[in-house]
Amino acid sequence: MAPCALLQRIVIATLFMVGVLAGTSAFARTISYATGYPPNSIGSDSALAYADALKELSGGDLSVKVFPMSLLSFSEASPGIRDGMADSGFVLFSYFPSEFPNTNLIAELTMLLELDDVAPSHAGLAYVGAMSEYLFHHCPECVEEFAAQNQVFTGASASAPYMMLCNEEVTSLADIKGKRLRSAGPQWARWAQAVGGTPVTISVSDAYEALNQGVLDCSISSSVDLDIFRLSEVVSDVTAGVPGGVFGGTGVNNFNQKVWQDLSEAQREQVLRASATFGAIISWDYQVGATRELEAAPKQEIKVHEPAEDLQQASHRFIVEDMKTIARNYQSRSGVDNAEQSIKAFQPILSKWVKLVKDVSSPEELAEIYWRETYSKVNVSEYGL
Repeated sequence: MAPCALLQRIVIATLFMVGVLAGTSAFARTISYATGYPPNSIGSDSALAYADALKELSGGDLSVKVFPMSLLSFSEASPGIRDGMADSGFVLFSYFPSEFPNTNLIAELTMLLELDDVAPSHAGLAYVGAMSEYLFHHCPECVEEFAAQNQVFTGASASAPYMMLCNEEVTSLADIKGKRLRSAGPQWARWAQAVGGTPVTISVSDAYEALNQGVLDCSISSSVDLDIFRLSEVVSDVTAGVPGGVFGGTGVNNFNQKVWQDLSEAQREQVLRASATFGAIISWDYQVGATRELEAAPKQEIKVHEPAEDLQQASHRFIVEDMKTIARNYQSRSGVDNAEQSIKAFQPILSKWVKLVKDVSSPEELAEIYWRETYSKVNVSEYGL
C-alpha cells in the first residue's frame, strides 16, 4: 500500500474513533446524588432503586452514584446542590424556609388529609402526587424559587401519617393538657397548643433521650420511628389518628440547574420517570414500615389507642381554622401575597389524588400513576431551562 493511502486510512480511522469517543462522552454520564439518609436506610435504599431505574431507562447513558450521609447532610443539601457539590440530591424544604416560601406553604398543608376520606396507609402516597402536580404545573413561583437556588424540582416524597408516641396513655383533651409534645413542624406545634399541650422543638434523633428522661411526654412522629430511632424502647403508648398529616415537604431528587440543562430532552424525561419511581418506592416503604411497627407494637408491650371523641373533634376544628393561620403567616412573614389563593387551589388537587391512589396495591402501580397523571406532562423542552 502506498504511504499516502496508508496515512489517509490512519487519519480516517483516528477521526472515526475520536467521533465515537466524543459521542460517548456527550451521552454517557454519571450523576452524583447526595442524601442525608444513612446507608441501608429506607432513604438510601430507595435512592439505589432510582439509580437502577435511571440506568435501565437510559440504556446505560445515565448512571447515578449515590452518596448516603457523606457528601451532603440534610442541612447542607440545598446550598450544596446549588453550588455543584452534588449534581442532585434530597432536599428537605423546611430546612430552608427563606429560600422556598411558596413551596413550604404547600408542604405545611398536609393535615388537610384528615378532612378527606383517605386511608392512613395511602395518605402519604396521595400527598406525593398532589405536591408534585402542584409544583410542576400550578406554581410558577415555586419553579422560580428553585431556579433562584440553581435547582430544578423533579419529584416529591412523603412519610406515613403522624401520631402520638408517648410514655403514658394520652387519648383525651384532659390527658393531653400540659403534656410536652415534640413537634415535627410548625403546624404540629400549633396543634399541640390548640389542644392544650406544650410544643417542644427538638430533633427526632434526640427524642429517645427526651422521652426516656421525662423531658418529653410524647413525640409527634410516624410509627416507623419506633424502629428507626428505637423509640419502641422508651414508648409505652401510641395514639393513632391524631394529629395526622404527613411530612411532605421534600424534593426527593432536586437537580443542579446547569446539570439539568446539559441533559438532552430524552434524558430529562428519563430522569422524571425514574424520579416518579423514586418517590413511589420511598413513600411506599415508609408506609409499609410504619404499618409493620404499629402492628408489632403490642408484642413490645406498647398499647395502641384511638383518640377520644373530644380530642378528635378539637383536632378537626383546629385543622379547618389553621388554614387561615397558615395563609396569614406566609403573607406576613414570607411575603407570599397569594397564600390564601394557593391553599384554595391546592385543596381540589389533593382530593383528586386521594381518589387516584385509593386502590393502589404496589409501588410499581403507584409509580405508573405518578408518571401518567403528572410527571409525563412536564414539558422537558421548557421546564427548568
